[in-house]
Amino acid sequence: MFIDYTEVYIKGGDGGNGKVSFRREKYIPNGGPDGGDGGDGGNVVFEVDLGLRTLVDFRYRRKYIAQNGENGGSRNMSGKRGADLVVRVPCGTLVKDKETGRILADLSKAGQREIIARGGRGGAGNQHFATPTRQVPNFARSGTPGQEFTCILELKLIADVGLLGYPNVGKSTLLSMVSSAKPKIADYHFTTITPNLGVVSLGEGESFVMADIPGLIEGAHEGVGLGHNFLRHVERTKLLIHVVDIAETEGRDAIQDFDVINRELERYNPDLAKRPQIIAANKMDALENPDRLKRFKDEMEGRGYKVFEISAATGMGVDQLIRYTYEQLKELPEVVLFDPSTVEIEMKPSDEPPFTVRRENEVFVVEGPLVTRTLGSVNLDDRESLQYFQRVMKNMGVIEALEQKGIQEGDTVRMGEIEFDYIP
Repeated sequence: MFIDYTEVYIKGGDGGNGKVSFRREKYIPNGGPDGGDGGDGGNVVFEVDLGLRTLVDFRYRRKYIAQNGENGGSRNMSGKRGADLVVRVPCGTLVKDKETGRILADLSKAGQREIIARGGRGGAGNQHFATPTRQVPNFARSGTPGQEFTCILELKLIADVGLLGYPNVGKSTLLSMVSSAKPKIADYHFTTITPNLGVVSLGEGESFVMADIPGLIEGAHEGVGLGHNFLRHVERTKLLIHVVDIAETEGRDAIQDFDVINRELERYNPDLAKRPQIIAANKMDALENPDRLKRFKDEMEGRGYKVFEISAATGMGVDQLIRYTYEQLKELPEVVLFDPSTVEIEMKPSDEPPFTVRRENEVFVVEGPLVTRTLGSVNLDDRESLQYFQRVMKNMGVIEALEQKGIQEGDTVRMGEIEFDYIP
């Protein structure tokens, strides 16, 4: 089974909470704060495994969550960092954020590792909050949550050359002739339902990988005929061999076929239409009207394309086509789908407001991840801890936002599961 697209939920581990603790030893009954820091949460790391060929394993497991960091301990003991979760993927996997469509990683090299979801930071223990005027801080900071989101995994085959063309023009036959690949071959449309890879060897140290991209039809860029699934595998190829049925055995026009396929490529990804192409005029053994070949070559060569007359079934002209292809590959640069230097993976939700204020009947409700984390650091039974919380809320702008909503002295404010009276 060939699986080349899937969605998974990933989450970095949460950071451990800081500890509230005080030094208690013999002869030192009232020691200072010694609460340790929480450990950072583990990351979710994707790693290329050359032994994998598809994304089929992700059909049975859709959630990947790294280990949380441990909470801090007494005597300034920091919590243990959460272990990273390593997820193995096939070479050629592109990772995208489902919500934004942003590319997070292009895993196209053996052993490549990329952090996809970062773990949260551990919270500070109460030892960090001691000051000359606050010598007994009875509160600590909670750990932050790990990055979490749903990501899309797309497998784009690693191939130097892609075979393009209408169904049944002889792409599978050509691949079987020039490599050890054994694609299924028959005389009906969409014979190739999955991309086939073959290694083409011209001698010691001279080889390249060729992919038979399943047949495209008009409307492929819109998903017709599984076009999206097939087109994504063309994106990594450095060079395209466009196979046409020069004998026009199915009654279609070879020039029109060529234009339709290229139009689909351009609509799907304009860069693909600019990829170098070599034309293989196939089925020369079945050509009955030489005028068709002359008309086609005059048109294509006039556009600047190199045309090879071949018969994939008999082997005619195939060697010349493959040798020319190899020489062209040596001159072409590698295709870069994603430049990691252009993207900085940020902690989510980086673009969300830190809090929201709404009125629910007579209660003012304050919500938000930052409010929740700060509230988790507060010891409600400690006056200094509450003062610290009030300063944080004021600096965040929560007090100002409440006043803009019309809050009055004595009104009720709800944060999480806690309610209290507003006193300006």
